[in-house]
Amino acid sequence: MSLPVPASAPAAMLAPERRQLLEQISTGLDANALTWLSGYFAGLAAGRGPTTAGSAAGAERSDSAARATILYASQTGNGRRIAEKLARNLESSGIAVRAISTADYPVRELAQERLLYLIASTHGDGDAPDDARAFNDFLFSRRAGRLERLAYSVLALGDSSYPQFCVVGRKFDTQLATLGARRLAPVTDCDVDYEATAARWMQAAAESAQTELQQTPRLAVVTALRTPALTATREQPFEAEVLVAQRITGRGSDKLVTHLEIAAPSQRLAYEPGDAVGIWQRNPVETVERVLELLSLSGASSVSAGGHEHSLRDWLLGEREITRLTRPFIEAHARRSGSAALQALLAPEQANALRDLLKNWQLPDLLKRYPAEWSADALIASLRPLTPRLYSISSSRESVGDELHLTVAAVDYQFDGERRYGSASRHLTTIDQAGLASAEQPLTVKAYIEANARFRLPADPLRDIIMVGPGTGVAPFRGFLQQRVATGARGRNWLVFGGRHAQTDFLYQAEWLDARRRGTLQRLDVAFSRDQASKIYVQDRLREHGADLYRWLQDGAYFYVCGDAEKMAPDVHAALLDVAVAHGGLGREAAEEWLNTLAAERRYARDVY
Repeated sequence: MSLPVPASAPAAMLAPERRQLLEQISTGLDANALTWLSGYFAGLAAGRGPTTAGSAAGAERSDSAARATILYASQTGNGRRIAEKLARNLESSGIAVRAISTADYPVRELAQERLLYLIASTHGDGDAPDDARAFNDFLFSRRAGRLERLAYSVLALGDSSYPQFCVVGRKFDTQLATLGARRLAPVTDCDVDYEATAARWMQAAAESAQTELQQTPRLAVVTALRTPALTATREQPFEAEVLVAQRITGRGSDKLVTHLEIAAPSQRLAYEPGDAVGIWQRNPVETVERVLELLSLSGASSVSAGGHEHSLRDWLLGEREITRLTRPFIEAHARRSGSAALQALLAPEQANALRDLLKNWQLPDLLKRYPAEWSADALIASLRPLTPRLYSISSSRESVGDELHLTVAAVDYQFDGERRYGSASRHLTTIDQAGLASAEQPLTVKAYIEANARFRLPADPLRDIIMVGPGTGVAPFRGFLQQRVATGARGRNWLVFGGRHAQTDFLYQAEWLDARRRGTLQRLDVAFSRDQASKIYVQDRLREHGADLYRWLQDGAYFYVCGDAEKMAPDVHAALLDVAVAHGGLGREAAEEWLNTLAAERRYARDVY
C-alpha cells in the first residue's frame, strides 16, 4: 500500500524519486499507520512544521502521557477489529489515541508510553502472530529497559481447544509487569466467541483511560477509524451473487476444489491482493439432522438464547458450531456422559490425543461415541456461536473488475463409517455452473473483506517475488500475478506449487503455463508428491534450487508462503534455513537472524492456517 499523491500536487512532488520515497515509507503500513502519516503531512502543509497547533503530528510528538496507545498482534483480524473499536470509543470521549499493529510499532517508543492497551492473539500450539515477532523479541530482551511509568492492560485472544490457550497474551502481561509496568487489571482471556468478554474489557479500558489521563489536557486524536457506511463488515456482510462455479481438480482426484467468481462492487467489497474474504455459512443439513437423531430431539422445538428465539433446527443450521468441537463443550459433555475415558482425555498428559480429537471429530462423532442427554436449551447454551470462514482471495480487481475469486477445497471425509463435511466448504463446493444457470433466483453468499496488511506485494514494482503455495495455498498468488501483470510491474515472478498428482491436482495449470509462455511468470517449479516412488514437496524444490533462491533473496526479492500452518509452513521455514547455511555460508543462528531480518523488512510473509 502506498500513499496517493493528488493530481493537483506541484510537479516536484510527482518526481519519480519522491514518489519512490513515499512508497518506501508506506510499504507494509496498515490503515492506522497510513492515517497517522496523512495527519503528519497535513500538519506540515498547514504550518511547515510538525508542531502546528491541532495537527495530528503535533499530538504525536507531544508528551505521550496525554495519549493512549493501543497495540494489536492479530492473526485473523479479530484483534485489529477490537483495537479499532476501542480507539473509536476513546476518541468519542475526547482522548487522544493511536491504534497500531505490533508489526508497525517503533519498539523504542515503549519507554515513553504512559498508557498502553495490548491485544494479543495466540494461534496454533502457543504461537504468536507473525506480526508480533519483532515486538516479542524486543520485550523479552535487555533493550526493553524498565517501564515504571507505564500503565497497561492486556486482552488475550485464543482458542480454548488448544493446550496453550491465550499463552501469548499472558506472557506479554507477565513480562510488562516484570519490567516494572503497572497492571491496570488482570489479563483478560478471550475464547473464539470473544465478543462479550472483549466488550467488558473495552468498557474497563475506557474507564481506566479517563482516570489515567484526567489530569492531562486532551489533545487531538491521531487516528481516524471510521468505517464507510456502505462497506461490508463482519457484523453487516454483503449479499454477494455467485457468478461462476467451476471444479478445477480432475475427476480422478481425491480432492474437490472449486473456483468461484462472486460479484464484488468496489464500494461494498473493496480488497487488495493478499486480502481474505469472510463467508458467513450455514452448517450442512446432514450434520444437523444427525445431531437431532443422536440426541432424540425435535428440530421444531423453540429455543431462546441471547435475546433471540429460533427453532432448534435453525439454531444448529445457522447459529452454532457443530463441525468444530471445543474443549469447554467436551468438558461439559464429559460431565453429562459420566465417561471415564472422555474425562481421561482432558488430563494434561493426554494433550496430543485431545488435539487430535478436536482436529478430526465433529459434534455427531462425540455424541455417538460418548452418549449423553442434552436438552435443547442446554445444548444451544453450551455450543459456541457460529463464526465465519476466511478464504484467501484469488484475484486482482485490476484484472477482474467488480468481481472476487475464491479457490475452495471441499472438506469431505469418512469418520467411523459416517460421512462428514466442512461447514462453509460444503455449501460453496456443491454449487456448480448448471445449478447457477437453472436457479430461479441468484445464488448469494454473505461476505465481507478481512484485510491482510502483512501479506502485500512490494510497493517497488522492480522487486522480484517468490511465491510458495501448495494446493489451495496458491490462491493469493493468482491474484498477485494478475496484479503484477495489470500494473506492469517489471520484477520477476517465481511460483513454487505443490500437489499430489500433476494429472488431477495442478490448480490453474493452464493459467500458469500461459503466463510462463508469455514471460510474466519467469520461473515455475512444481512438486507432485504422489507421482513417483519417493514423495517430493515444495520444501524439497526450495532446497534443490537453493543457490538461485538465496541469490534472489540477497538481491532483494520478497518471499511469500501460503497454506498449511501445521506441517508445510515449518518445513518451508526449515528449508530456508538450510538454503542460507548451504549457499550463504551462515551458521544456524546467523541463518535464523537472517530470516528474522527478512520478516522485519516484510520480505518474508506468511499467510498460514
